[in-house]
Amino acid sequence: MYPEPKIIQEAFPQIVINTKIEFGELTLFIEKGGILPLCRFLHDDPGMRFDHITDIGSLDFPEDEERFEVFYQFYSIPKNHRIRVKARVSEEACAIDSVTPVWKGANFMEREVYDMMGIRFNNHPDLRRIMMPEDFDGHPLRKDFPTEGRGWRSTFEFLPNT
Repeated sequence: MYPEPKIIQEAFPQIVINTKIEFGELTLFIEKGGILPLCRFLHDDPGMRFDHITDIGSLDFPEDEERFEVFYQFYSIPKNHRIRVKARVSEEACAIDSVTPVWKGANFMEREVYDMMGIRFNNHPDLRRIMMPEDFDGHPLRKDFPTEGRGWRSTFEFLPNT
């Protein structure tokens, strides 16, 4: 179950680029500059009431002008509906506004995307690495990151011989 796409498109004609319904779920494709106002609407509007952020992730399309796609999954407990929101960012302007003012639970999810893909979240309260060491060079989930790593020793070198 999902909310009526037309309601969202009419409320945000400059932000919503496209909509798609697939596998019984609604996906909104939006301009990255509209993420925060759209999310406030999805959270606060009585007809939407998306009170739960389920996930934030990203995809890397190295051949595209807007290389990265940031996706958000939201769920409305009272309405029992879901929505997916996607926005693209370029490598040169690799940032999007943080949604932590709307959902505090976005904090760690945004930090993970930043750490693994290098996408910055503007106005994030504590944007720093969450998995990799602070001095780690690069972002391991980017497709141009070498699969063999960058000079890291194998985990197995630290295991005692048995």
